[in-house]
Amino acid sequence: MTPIVEIQNLTKKFKRRTAVDNVNLDIEQGEIFGLVGPNGAGKTTTIRMLVTLLEPDDGEITVGGHSVHDDPQEVRRLVGFMPDSFGVYGDMTVQEYLDFFAACYAIPSAQRGGLIRDLFDLVDIGHRRDDMVDTLSTGLKQRLGIARVLIHDPSVLVLDEPASGLDPRARIEIRELLMEIARLGKTILFSSHILADVAELCSRVGIMEMGKVVAVGTLDQLNQSLVPHRLLHIKLLDTAPLAEAQAALVHMPGVTAVRVQENGRADWLALEVEFNGDDAAMQALLTSLIQRGLPVVHFSEDMKNLEEVFMRATKGIVS
Repeated sequence: MTPIVEIQNLTKKFKRRTAVDNVNLDIEQGEIFGLVGPNGAGKTTTIRMLVTLLEPDDGEITVGGHSVHDDPQEVRRLVGFMPDSFGVYGDMTVQEYLDFFAACYAIPSAQRGGLIRDLFDLVDIGHRRDDMVDTLSTGLKQRLGIARVLIHDPSVLVLDEPASGLDPRARIEIRELLMEIARLGKTILFSSHILADVAELCSRVGIMEMGKVVAVGTLDQLNQSLVPHRLLHIKLLDTAPLAEAQAALVHMPGVTAVRVQENGRADWLALEVEFNGDDAAMQALLTSLIQRGLPVVHFSEDMKNLEEVFMRATKGIVS
């Protein structure tokens, strides 16, 4: 499958500072891709070149096969962009605001009413259609902004910090809205410093630092490459001989350490196992325990979160 967004050898400098340094990145049709990194990592600069607001110094970006250099108008047709801080026309009603942008995209007036009603249903702000835009809360303005970027039916949504400044409920609601939009077949690229949102939403993640992409992949792939030692939690009925269980585990392939853990249940023995094998080796370990007659009642992997992956991938350097 050909990626819908292809970024090749992308570079942008501001005077002596290299904001984006030879970035290569592909984004597949229909995926939700998260771009994370510390402040000054180059995320916003990369996004602005993608949506044709900045001209790259070197390299190429194509969206749906169209170059930002050679065919910027077609790229703009395919992309809907919401910056981290976008202005709204406060002296318009919500209905007038969307109608204005529909007119900017040359959507015939006869089609605008039905289109806007559909967008109201999608982002759930129809009950505020006659309210002035400047009376909306931050969360509702974000919903209105998403409706605006969808007005011309783009294939790719590019959102710079869409959850910035939102309260916890509004963040959850925006997450759910983005997942619904992805189910409609849209490709979503968004940057965020809220790692929990990225982990919850994204099929893949790119981590940037000092203008470079230092890691990219699914969360599982990043876990395996950046946090190679897996941590297994194994619980046995207390009828199991502890020494035998520990001795069996220590000699199994991939096991590097075994520790006895405090356990909330008196009838269970809890073990923590450091393991460097793959999924097949982990399955073989569980099979071996059962074949030895050990009464396994719980077997799980401690999944590293994106914060740990982020800390391993970056060095805390700001350009």
